[in-house]
Amino acid sequence: MGSLGISGLAHLFGVLAFILLLVWLLHYREGIEYDSDNGFRVFNVHPLLMYSGFIFLAGEGMMAFQTIPSERRVRKFVHMALHLIAIILGVVGLCAVFKFHDMSHIPHLYTLHSWIGIATFCFFGLQWLFGFGVFMLQGASPATRAKVLPWHKVFGRALLFLAVCAAETGLMEKHSFLQLKPYQRESYLVNFTGLAILLFGAFVNFSIVIS
Repeated sequence: MGSLGISGLAHLFGVLAFILLLVWLLHYREGIEYDSDNGFRVFNVHPLLMYSGFIFLAGEGMMAFQTIPSERRVRKFVHMALHLIAIILGVVGLCAVFKFHDMSHIPHLYTLHSWIGIATFCFFGLQWLFGFGVFMLQGASPATRAKVLPWHKVFGRALLFLAVCAAETGLMEKHSFLQLKPYQRESYLVNFTGLAILLFGAFVNFSIVIS
C-alpha cells in the first residue's frame, strides 16, 4: 500500500472518530453549547474542539505538507494555516473546560489528562511560532533551516502522539466519572471513538514516514 492509500485510511479514521464523537456528545451527553446554563453542554465543547484541532486538523496539516501535489510554498501555507486554526479551536476548547470547572466548582488541572493536555497545547503553540518564524518568514539561513527541519518534523509527530494520548486519557477519565458499565452501548461508543482516534494518529504517522 502506497502513501496515498495510507493517507486515505488516515482520513477515514479521522472522519469516523469525528462522527462517533458527535454521536456520543449529541445523543448520550446532552449536546454542545458554549453559552449554555447546563455545565455539561459547555464541557462538551471541549472534547469536540480539542479533537478537531489538535488531532484531526493537526494530522491533516502534517499530511498536507507531505502529500499535496503542489508547490512547496502552497503546501507550507496549508500546513501552517491548518495548525493555526487548530490553535484557535484549542483556545476555545480550553476556555470551555475551565468554564465548566468554574460552574461546577471543580479544581483546575488536577488530573494526568489535564497535565498532558496543557503541555501539548503549550508546546504546540511554540512549535507553530518556531515554524512560522524559521520556515514561513525564512528567519534563518537555508543551511540552518535544513538542519532544524528534521527536528521540526520529529517534534510535530511527538506532539500528535501527545495529543492522541491526551484524548485517550480524557475519554477514559470521562468514562470513569460517568461510571459506565462495560456492556452499555455508550461504553462501546466511547471505546470505538478512542480506537478510531488512535488509528488516525497511527496512519498519519505511517503516511508521513513513507512519503
